[in-house]
Amino acid sequence: MPELPEVETVRRGLNQLTLNQGITGGDVLLQRTIAYPASIQKFIENIKTSSIKSWHRRGKYLLAELSPSSWLGVHLRMTGQLLWLNQDEPLHKHTRVRLFFADNHELRFVDQRTFGQMWYVPGNVPVESIITGLAKLAVDPFSPEFTVEYLANKLQKSRRPIKTALLDQSIVAGLGNIYADEALFKSGILPTTICTELDQKQIAPLRTAIIDVLSASIAVGGTTFSNFLNVKGVNGNYGGEAWVYNRAGEPCKVCGNVIQRIKLGGRSSHFCSECQS
Repeated sequence: MPELPEVETVRRGLNQLTLNQGITGGDVLLQRTIAYPASIQKFIENIKTSSIKSWHRRGKYLLAELSPSSWLGVHLRMTGQLLWLNQDEPLHKHTRVRLFFADNHELRFVDQRTFGQMWYVPGNVPVESIITGLAKLAVDPFSPEFTVEYLANKLQKSRRPIKTALLDQSIVAGLGNIYADEALFKSGILPTTICTELDQKQIAPLRTAIIDVLSASIAVGGTTFSNFLNVKGVNGNYGGEAWVYNRAGEPCKVCGNVIQRIKLGGRSSHFCSECQS
């Protein structure tokens, strides 16, 4: 699933390629991809003749601010891709939505698992009232509000393993399986550690590690382990730099100990038992 660095990579690419360009039309190939409005015809009618002022990110959500005043929301979910292509480019079999622009360009939403969604939100209603998942999001790791005190307050109320807690979007927005593993390694904390057992001397480096691994991944265009592509169809490069994620059975880059993998809360967790305690 695309996590914060992958979604941020897409946002930056969209801001480079699509700003101030008018949407001339569209085609919805899978109706359930459009979460709002219920009518596909209304979705196309509303978005047609709009232009894109700016793309924003909230957690793993992408929000296009449109003119006249309205919003286009996108969640890539597990396998979604937003690709900026020529309209005569052959359709991928998993193409779900096409938004047409001038000069024969289109923004194409490709989604193999079909869990991704799009929303059109009129300007006269709060975005959170339509895209309800936004209201449940915690602060962003790059927000000034993401302080040691904030993170400590959130974690010290939980009896869950720290890895499970970090995946909770009401604690840290945008963090997912890959970067939770990486941040725990960099801060020397085992994924099985119960949140209430952590003190601020451990939480402070964890906060720093979260920001550092997310920044490192954004710098190289995110991670591609399966199907993530940026808007130009290019893989992310963080996978080759990962400390522990997807490296079970390989030697730790720091101590040489074998990286282990366990199931925790139904998700794979990767760690080094020597560097993390």
